Amino acid sequence: MTTDTLHYTIPGMDESAARTTIDLLQSRLHAANDLQLTLKHVHWNVVGPHFIAVHEMIDPQVDAVRAMADALAERIATLGGAPRGTPGALVAEREWDDYSIGRATTQEHLAALDVTYRGVIESYRTAIKELEELDLVTQDILIGQTEQLELFHWFVRAHLEDQGGQLKTSGEATEAGAARAVRG
Repeated sequence: MTTDTLHYTIPGMDESAARTTIDLLQSRLHAANDLQLTLKHVHWNVVGPHFIAVHEMIDPQVDAVRAMADALAERIATLGGAPRGTPGALVAEREWDDYSIGRATTQEHLAALDVTYRGVIESYRTAIKELEELDLVTQDILIGQTEQLELFHWFVRAHLEDQGGQLKTSGEATEAGAARAVRG
């Protein structure tokens, strides 16, 4: 919750709408910072026969999510807020658990990332709906980021489909459960 004094906000937006928008953006900033760190963790800890393909697929995602975090932080500042990008703020304010998979096979990490991306995308879509009456400019930023996140999610899911197009992670709600589901 934004507790900082807003000395200004953008023209045409009242302080209450700005505060709500900043809070939505801050939660997305935490999600983007967490996701970029998680993706880099996967990049470093993935092993197995498809190592290089997954290793190289992840780095562009890290770069894109870093750029998303920067855009979110800059929008917070534009609205008159102060973005919180410290590790302590992220851990204290996030509503999800830390990524639970260490060194593991490509399939296990991709399965866990399927769950991770699902959570991030669902939270983005919720924020997009909330922004409908608050700020269409911020909503547009989140819509563009969601499009990229959904594309990256598809890249991950393409590795998890069977020949019939069914996801091996279907019905799994946790990273560990999804990783177990693909162990063979």
